[in-house]
Amino acid sequence: YYIPVAESKYFAATTQYLQRALTLICFPLQVLSGCAVIVRGQPRGGPPPERQINLSNIRAGALARRAVQGQPDTKDTPDEWLLIFQMHSEFCFQAQSKYTRYSYTFSIVYSAIIEHVRDGSMLRALLLPDYYLVTVMLSGIKCPTFKREADGSETPEPFAAEAKFFTESRLLQRDVQIILESCPNQVILGTILHPNGNITELLLKEGFARCVDWSMAVYTQGAEKLRAAERSAKERKVRIWKDYVAPTANLDQKDRQFVAKVMQVMNADAIVVKLNSGEYKTIHLSSIRPPRLEGEEKNKDKDKRFRPLYDIPYMFEAREFLRKKLIGKKVNVTVDYIRAATSAMETGGIPAFPERTCATVTIGGINIAEALVSKGLATVIRYRQDDDQRSSHYDELLAAEARAIKNGKGLHSKKEVPIHRVADISGETQKAKQFLPFLQRAGRSEAVVEYVFSGSRLKLYMPKETCLITFLLAGIECPRGSRNMPGGMQVAEPYSEEATIFTKELVLQREVRPLHICSCHLEPVSTFHFCKEVAQLTEEKERVAKYRAVYVTEITDGLHFYAQDVETGTKLESLMESMRGEIAAQPPVEGSFAPRRGDFCIAKFGDGEWYRARVEKVESPAKVHVFYIDYGNREILSSTRLAALPPAFSTRTLPPQATEYTFAFIQVPQDEDARTDAVDSMVRDIQNTQCLLNVEYSGAVCPHVTLQFTDSKDDVGLGLVKEGLVMVDVRKEKHLQKMVTEYLNGQESAKSARLNIWRYGDFRDDDADEFGYRR
Repeated sequence: YYIPVAESKYFAATTQYLQRALTLICFPLQVLSGCAVIVRGQPRGGPPPERQINLSNIRAGALARRAVQGQPDTKDTPDEWLLIFQMHSEFCFQAQSKYTRYSYTFSIVYSAIIEHVRDGSMLRALLLPDYYLVTVMLSGIKCPTFKREADGSETPEPFAAEAKFFTESRLLQRDVQIILESCPNQVILGTILHPNGNITELLLKEGFARCVDWSMAVYTQGAEKLRAAERSAKERKVRIWKDYVAPTANLDQKDRQFVAKVMQVMNADAIVVKLNSGEYKTIHLSSIRPPRLEGEEKNKDKDKRFRPLYDIPYMFEAREFLRKKLIGKKVNVTVDYIRAATSAMETGGIPAFPERTCATVTIGGINIAEALVSKGLATVIRYRQDDDQRSSHYDELLAAEARAIKNGKGLHSKKEVPIHRVADISGETQKAKQFLPFLQRAGRSEAVVEYVFSGSRLKLYMPKETCLITFLLAGIECPRGSRNMPGGMQVAEPYSEEATIFTKELVLQREVRPLHICSCHLEPVSTFHFCKEVAQLTEEKERVAKYRAVYVTEITDGLHFYAQDVETGTKLESLMESMRGEIAAQPPVEGSFAPRRGDFCIAKFGDGEWYRARVEKVESPAKVHVFYIDYGNREILSSTRLAALPPAFSTRTLPPQATEYTFAFIQVPQDEDARTDAVDSMVRDIQNTQCLLNVEYSGAVCPHVTLQFTDSKDDVGLGLVKEGLVMVDVRKEKHLQKMVTEYLNGQESAKSARLNIWRYGDFRDDDADEFGYRR
């Protein structure tokens, strides 16, 4: 193409005329020199064709060009920059500052001219006023590119030509401002600002580019704007997003955003929350990965018991950070995505995971995941560019991780990793015995409840002593939950789950101290076993006798006895009849039951019948000590005579019927022969007979009672005192003084008659302090 123009003495006039002439017939694209220009036509359904136009009969100054292979470089010719000064105004650079949420970020804004567009997101710019020619990649995005083939030709990716045209038509040979933001791997990242807008955002909005995470972190104009622009293009399915399919999550709005109370912290990336409906839900923090073992550390100490919380560096610190921030507090949960369940086959040997609800958790406006990452206690997961299942605050997480790396926090620190040497004595009897004296001398100690086995059985971590212990709540016993046993799954006792949940909500992962727990007793969640530590004080008042009928079933050598309430006797008979009928219909397999201390079972007594029992001790399969819970007697049996207790006849269906008692106001003699005489007398008088019982006061082991014969209403204990078989235990409660006086009078009568233990007189007279004894 030849366009005749008048000769001009001044190159500036030539270029001005050239601009006017070209404007009339086409669109100028790029000026190569004073006599050469690249133009393009009108866009019609795609990028327009481009042509180079040379002015005839003239030759103007030209810019230097890079040498073609095998040829020398071409240098600038005189007046080569004149065109630049005439077409563009001169600008001076200035320093500007922009305030961000966390700190002040300083960047230099350069005036520049775009000299070449390689593709939609990579350009060459001439920085003014020093005329540095640099290649700049737009921060935070990537456009389709032109792939260079082996033969030197270029193959455009889909929409690569359109993206290049979009950028060329707006920036090529235009005066712009450039913010140079970073230079990783010898690639300059920057943002180009034009009076008509930000080209980076426009490319995303029109579907010519996609966000890239690796350069998004250095983008200074607000990463959320780029994400919003990309999201708009995806929703409209324009250009590169024409086949985009949005991930679907069938969640109602109330399930997507809700407020919940944190009940437990699981490791360092998940929490258990309680919803307003009372349901428990596990929430995983979106897009973060907790600390984990890497490299050689995985193979060290394979024989050692692995405890992730204490053995993985910074796992304990991360868990403690979340525990102190969240436990027992209400948080705002925004579900970002739901990760589908995976199988071991799908993950190539990696352990399978169930379905996970991943969300952003905030408290007081603070993103917990971001706070965790900023302290170096977690890392951010890197995703594929087409993976939209990520945190809604992903860019903030990346920025927080960059700060943690820069400041050397936590996992990114070059210091030695913290080591937690915690002695686990929860399952070793010998270690527990060694630690017990130290714990007793320490008195009250602070601890953190690490795990709740049941309503009354906990595992505690003691920071000061750096040990883990199993802790039983004194004075109560809660129902047991289901357990895996050698013979199969043991069915949970009724109310075991309720008791466990109650204790979890009260103390799990909280800092605790030893306190009385009497006020925590809830019927029918727990059962009291009265002891000195939890004995309730009652107001002193007049003694009130409330005798009830009992049936004495067993008498021990310590003058304790077991009795059944007559009122519930028919229930026991009915239960035993039904249980034996079921056992006869489905006999247990001999040897299938593996007894463990504390287990409830059924045992075959000497009469050939089955009775409910509790395992007290296991010496060997041939010697198992059992206690018959409905009758109070004990026996040593072989495990072949034991079987699992059917759930329909458990202690929640009918509690143990044999209750242990001891006589009030009575002191058992130390002499074995005298004690045997007293026991024999009781066996003759009350065993397997019906009596009347009244509880007088509580004791450390069992209630202290008075017992009367049903027909004569005579006091059994007072009869033993009058026969000289036992001594009187003097009580100081005012409301019991009348009974104590009556017993003392009976003792004086036996002493005067020199009956049994008093046959040689008052054998306690010499037990005085001056003889080295205590009376």
